[in-house]
Amino acid sequence: MALRMMKYAMPEQDPKVRAHNFDEVALGYDEETAIAEASRCLTCPNPRCIKGCPVQVDIPGFIAKMKTGDFAEAIKVIKKSNALPAVCGRVCPQEHQCEKYCVMGIKGEPVGIGRLERFAADYDLASENETKPIEYAADASKVAVVGSGPAGLSAAGELARRGYKVTIFEALHKAGGVLSYGIPEFRLPKEKVVQVEIKNLEKLGVKIALDTVVGKLYTIDELIDEEGFGAVFVATGAGLPSFMHIPGENLNGVYSANEFLTRCNLMKAYRFPTYQTPIKAGKVVAVVGGGNVAMDAARTSLRLGAEQVYIVYRRSEKELPARLEEIQHAKAEGIDFKLLVNPVEVIGDDSGNVKRLRCIKMQLGEPDASGRRRPVPIENSEFNIDVDTVIIAIGQGPNPLVQSTTPDMQTNKRGNIMADDSTGKTTKPGVFAGGDIVTGAATVILAMGAGKKAAEAIDKYLKNKKH
Repeated sequence: MALRMMKYAMPEQDPKVRAHNFDEVALGYDEETAIAEASRCLTCPNPRCIKGCPVQVDIPGFIAKMKTGDFAEAIKVIKKSNALPAVCGRVCPQEHQCEKYCVMGIKGEPVGIGRLERFAADYDLASENETKPIEYAADASKVAVVGSGPAGLSAAGELARRGYKVTIFEALHKAGGVLSYGIPEFRLPKEKVVQVEIKNLEKLGVKIALDTVVGKLYTIDELIDEEGFGAVFVATGAGLPSFMHIPGENLNGVYSANEFLTRCNLMKAYRFPTYQTPIKAGKVVAVVGGGNVAMDAARTSLRLGAEQVYIVYRRSEKELPARLEEIQHAKAEGIDFKLLVNPVEVIGDDSGNVKRLRCIKMQLGEPDASGRRRPVPIENSEFNIDVDTVIIAIGQGPNPLVQSTTPDMQTNKRGNIMADDSTGKTTKPGVFAGGDIVTGAATVILAMGAGKKAAEAIDKYLKNKKH
């Protein structure tokens, strides 16, 4: 039987239907398709895929179990390295990580590693296997984790399994960080996936203190000196929105993508009036930016009732930083891409509401520091787009609160915490950091990898401290 060169397609909701609901777009493989996709794996003697995984999942090991239909063992293999497999199977950019190195991708399509991870994780969630709590030693050290996003959750799970009493301090009323406030329900279901994964960590013995703002209620020094934590891992992410600083950004109907998505995802504005969170989606929406956050904001706008949604991006389609899958989904749902276009002003009416977006056409010049060709304005090419809502999705920066109350922890000029790449160690003894607060906005799995590395380093630090 000839080896199948193409991946088995992921079943999805019809674009015309899903554009009007918040149900998950990708429906997942069934058992037969999962086994068939796993059987495409060549079981390479020297597998390259693992090196592309920031948390070092034993990919050939779990796929070997999938081939035989032993899904219960497959998830055990994954969970040895990955604390959030149902999340990663949905939102990791596998095409730039593990699947990028798959030998099958040389002449065909790589094995659908992410799709198989999702299947195994969902199989496990459906089986409702009980997570057994850790039995802690009487003298177990306490570790504080600041932030419950992917870096914090990953570190907490790893530290708990190593026998540490972990408390996560979360500023918001629900745990999950960007998994809860940033990624829409149709990509990452909250109750079915995110909260279940978090509850499993709590069953291990991880404590989560919600509505607890470190930097206000406690400083880092107070956690160590007064609350008895032997080490602190700072994983506060990148939740501070960036703006373009163009005229009209203060008009009614201009949102940061951070605020727009938080209102919708965390505060459930899409379920108004059951949840009384105000949000104005508008009838004609322009989303400025080309990353995954921009795609999320555009697709959310559509589901909130917008009749026309534009993605306004200053480079060409080739340079779009969003995942190809997200771009394809957005196009299939009817979102209009205005490429090589950059806003210069938001224009309002007499009441201070957004009326139109003034833009200028761009052309690509020489490559900049990122390696992408720099967009250059074309003189006298300005034009208007009639809109009533503008969402700015051009990136996020670090919230400065923890850094400003911890003066002996060094930061760079952007306000990110300076930490060692391999250990997460900061300039303050006993304090480690990782994820977006160190790197700037990146991916869920890279943040998880940083959390895992930091947990290993914290373990060594506390063991050396005891001796």
